[in-house]
Amino acid sequence: MSTSPQYYTRTAQVLHWLMAAIFIVAWLIGFYSGNFLSYEVDGSFKGNVITLHKNIATTIIFLVVIRIFWRYTHPAPKLPDTMSPMMKTLAHVGHFLLYLMLLALPITGCLFSWSAGHPAPVLYLFEIPRLVQDNPELLAIVKPLHIYLSWFAGLLIVGHALAAVKHHFIDKDNVLRSMLKQPK
Repeated sequence: MSTSPQYYTRTAQVLHWLMAAIFIVAWLIGFYSGNFLSYEVDGSFKGNVITLHKNIATTIIFLVVIRIFWRYTHPAPKLPDTMSPMMKTLAHVGHFLLYLMLLALPITGCLFSWSAGHPAPVLYLFEIPRLVQDNPELLAIVKPLHIYLSWFAGLLIVGHALAAVKHHFIDKDNVLRSMLKQPK
């Protein structure tokens, strides 16, 4: 009989924390450029900040595919027995929604960029090939969708972090440690 691991693999941990850092930085840059800069006042600076946002955020598309594959081929640690069945279900739903947002945000971001007539660059190295051309009708849909999804994803991330802190300091279980270290 196989047993569930106590810790995530080192690869899973690195992917988790790397994607967390990328998401948070991209989210903050997107929030800043969308709420505090204007083309009328900040002109090319706003364009440069948005380009930075895109170059960082598009990497998530590639990393989430790797992470989903890794997660599928390497089982996650079992949730603590002290968690109620309802809390375990909520944890699984929350993780599913996080993965969904990690796919939906960069996809809607690319559609937003392409439909506005701009590229979707990746780390200043290359561009994701355009799947749509300039399209004001599509832009009217994907722009607000991308913004609303970013707020929802931000709330999910905050909830995820708060749940991890609760597990560590209140429940005193292994949930946070399973993503931080490996057994000796």
